[in-house]
Amino acid sequence: MKENQAAYQVVDECEKEMIHLWEELVTMESGLFCKTETDAISRRIASFIEKIGGRTRGISMDDAPDVLIGEFGDMTQPFVVLTGHMDTIFKKGTPEERPFRIEDGKAFGPGVLDMKGGIVILLYALLALQKIGYKKYPIKVILVGDEEVGHQKSSAISAIQREAVGAKAAFNFETGFVDGGIVVKRKGLYQFMVEVFGKGAHVGNDPENGRSAIKEIAYKVLDIEALTDWQQGNTFNVGWIEGGTVPNATPAYAKIVCDLRCENPDTLPQIKQSIEEVVKKTYVEGTSTKLTPLIEAKAMKKLDASMELFAFVKKTSEQEGFGTLYPKEVGGVSDSAYFTDLGIPTLCAMGVQGGRNHTVEEFAIVETLFSRTKLLCAVLLALA
Repeated sequence: MKENQAAYQVVDECEKEMIHLWEELVTMESGLFCKTETDAISRRIASFIEKIGGRTRGISMDDAPDVLIGEFGDMTQPFVVLTGHMDTIFKKGTPEERPFRIEDGKAFGPGVLDMKGGIVILLYALLALQKIGYKKYPIKVILVGDEEVGHQKSSAISAIQREAVGAKAAFNFETGFVDGGIVVKRKGLYQFMVEVFGKGAHVGNDPENGRSAIKEIAYKVLDIEALTDWQQGNTFNVGWIEGGTVPNATPAYAKIVCDLRCENPDTLPQIKQSIEEVVKKTYVEGTSTKLTPLIEAKAMKKLDASMELFAFVKKTSEQEGFGTLYPKEVGGVSDSAYFTDLGIPTLCAMGVQGGRNHTVEEFAIVETLFSRTKLLCAVLLALA
């Protein structure tokens, strides 16, 4: 317990530094498909890791931000992974529009919760542990720069799984929940686009020759939404629709972008077949439809070993006075899936606690930046 208190003291002494780094990371651009800017964040984090005694290397991606690897100790031995992502969901320029600020114990700004606060936690836990001479397990940091877009243009997934081989456990510092939930299971994700091609016509002079792409896609919106199966835990959302040009012309083109959250990944092939059947069916004669897969992310499996790891973390949290935790199952995806896919015990949502991520109302509770850092120190010191 003396080690715990020594680590906590380091965290207490670094509170202002932690807030400063938090603000710095939120202020730095790392929106969707911002490779140059996100790589700059990677370099900033790498410099921090190197300054406290770690080794770093990058895994280069041509059309996406690079993957950052940080290492402490002998990586030929069983090691612990601390992981997360550096990118945010917001468009370029958002940090300038909504800068970091703290009001009434809450921090605001793009990515303040999801998940730049989590990055600060893992970095300062490492700093505290290095200062007290931690040698128990080698530690590997894996940070990606394109998680929010599902690694569409990179090989980050294969890099994650290659780097994870030999891991004893993995902790992901995604969005922490205010209710004390630690994520042990996540649904899988499948996003796809449906385009309809019709025939334009003047609706006053030549309406009979028009073939409305909007009318056809309207039927398909209803058919796709009807595929939702609440009992199976499979939910569809048509979240983006566009089409047509002007009200006095039959729309020759329309498209929708859809999101599926899948409880059981084994059912995904059958679900995809149902989607294809919707696409093949024609309501408006003379139109054609095209299906384009966009993103597919695996489900985070609920492993028995993850539940054992959770029980240990829960006990540690209670013993150290950081509150009672509970195992949470959610629909949102994360890269934790690629660790459980390898059978590695994994806990997700270990980051700063807050809410409303992916919105302009995103916030994080400042005090939990420090308490979650201390919890991570306690967990790594006690891990058997």
